[in-house]
Amino acid sequence: MEHPLVSAVVLNFRTPQAAVKCVQAMLAQTIADRLEILLVDNHSQDDSIGVLRVRFGGHPQVKIIEVPTNRGYGGGNNFAIRRARGEFLFIINPDNELQPDGLERLIAALREDPTIGILAPRLVYDDGSLRDSHRAFPTLPDVLIKRTFLQHLFRRRLDRYLQRDRDASQVQETDWVHGACFLIRRSFFGELGGFDERFFLFFEDTDLCRRIWARGKRVVYFPLVSARDIKVRLSEGGVWTLFTKRTARAHVVSALKYFWKWKSARLTRT
Repeated sequence: MEHPLVSAVVLNFRTPQAAVKCVQAMLAQTIADRLEILLVDNHSQDDSIGVLRVRFGGHPQVKIIEVPTNRGYGGGNNFAIRRARGEFLFIINPDNELQPDGLERLIAALREDPTIGILAPRLVYDDGSLRDSHRAFPTLPDVLIKRTFLQHLFRRRLDRYLQRDRDASQVQETDWVHGACFLIRRSFFGELGGFDERFFLFFEDTDLCRRIWARGKRVVYFPLVSARDIKVRLSEGGVWTLFTKRTARAHVVSALKYFWKWKSARLTRT
């Protein structure tokens, strides 16, 4: 495809079967004929690349990209996006599956309102519950409360951080949206410098949204479109997982880098 409308980026790390389902859902989009898919393996060092090549090798709309080293979430996506040609970028995790007309509706909404910098659909688990995918900018206590028994003592504060007091069925501005699934103009993503690769895993999406607000654009949660999500999260677990789970430790490291980077900024939208 010489001039795709949108470039979808699917970053795989040791979840090839989920990535296959995600790509299949993208190829079933109502505007699939205007879509290129960058299917990226972030140096999984397992059978991922073989599975992906068997399923999509030679497919005219799917470009399989191998990252030579594991560059983390932001770095892996940035590596692929340098090869993107679409007017829009659609970043989607392999464990997400977008509804068939989702991409078309997201693009229409973004085109209609030039004040929107980033647009994210709602994320729905198989049991019908919603993922807390739009949130207020965090403070360090918010992060600690969410990961520990303190969530039971500070439930109201946690609810405010997770914006559970809002009507999740309404289109709305929000401080930040999860990087699991969102649409952005490729030119604007380039102006922002892409994801900050200092964040290997976690907080790269929070940081990106802060920079979007700083540029005078809006971050918008768009629940009129849904994507299926898997309930098990990499950042789940309490304080004890810091000693047993690498992703939990990565979460803490990224949090410290985030708060250091924004230490002199107000923790509200500009």
